Amino acid sequence: MFSSPLYPFESNFFGLSSGLNLHYLDEGPVEGQPVVMVHGNPTWSFYYRKLVQALSGEHRCLLPDHIGMGLSDRPDDEVYAYTLQSRLDDFGAWLDEVEPERAIDLVVHDWGGAIGLSWAVRHPERVRRVLILNTWAFNIPKDKSLPGSLKFARTGLGAFLINRFNAFSGLAVRMATVTKLDREVAQGLVGPYQGAPEQRLATLRFVQDIPLSESDPAWAVLAATESRLSVLNEKPVQIAWGAKDFVFNDEVLALWREKLPDAPVEYFQDAGHYVLEDATDRIVALAKRFFA
Repeated sequence: MFSSPLYPFESNFFGLSSGLNLHYLDEGPVEGQPVVMVHGNPTWSFYYRKLVQALSGEHRCLLPDHIGMGLSDRPDDEVYAYTLQSRLDDFGAWLDEVEPERAIDLVVHDWGGAIGLSWAVRHPERVRRVLILNTWAFNIPKDKSLPGSLKFARTGLGAFLINRFNAFSGLAVRMATVTKLDREVAQGLVGPYQGAPEQRLATLRFVQDIPLSESDPAWAVLAATESRLSVLNEKPVQIAWGAKDFVFNDEVLALWREKLPDAPVEYFQDAGHYVLEDATDRIVALAKRFFA
């Protein structure tokens, strides 16, 4: 089991109907307003550690690690379908257990947006507020293409390097921030994905699940999510965006401005894809105000 002094939290596990165990954090008073933080690829609940420490005095902070990620179980392809629909089903089953009644506050980043917001627009009555960090919840427009780095990662040599040598997680801690990460932070982010190839199968499958056409499994899920995003215009939504993101760039932000025109945007010129690492103090302060 991975451990780090930067991650001083108690582990909890939820048993899915598949028999797999989903790891999650449950920090703060149970009666506090629930704030659910959904990570992407190739991060895990460690990514939100500073936000948990800042909010858990008054809020109930709930953070799942997706199956195959963080400290959750590591099934192979015969046991688990690494698809967006599976992620959505897992997330919903877990939330039905830990917070079945109260409206939650939601924080999403990277693939966490596709997962968390797909759930949110299907259950808007269970959502109070949403904080969006460099993510998406819609299909790639027909006039756009997948960034070259992600194209390379999906097949052939790129897929081999990810699965055999932890290339995706390892490169992310060097490329996803503007400022160099402290060694302990970088080790924390990549820690659960070191060792045998099965430790990082999910990081590869996440990239391969990005839908490029209507025949891809995740396309229909994201299309349905995109068609319902307007329900979030009825909620307080805040966007915090790292300007120097090599995947979720200003074109993606423009789509968010179009779909959620009333959502204010905090735009961090000196932050990259791991915006919460580059702009920690500013986003923590923003979140504390927003969720107060």
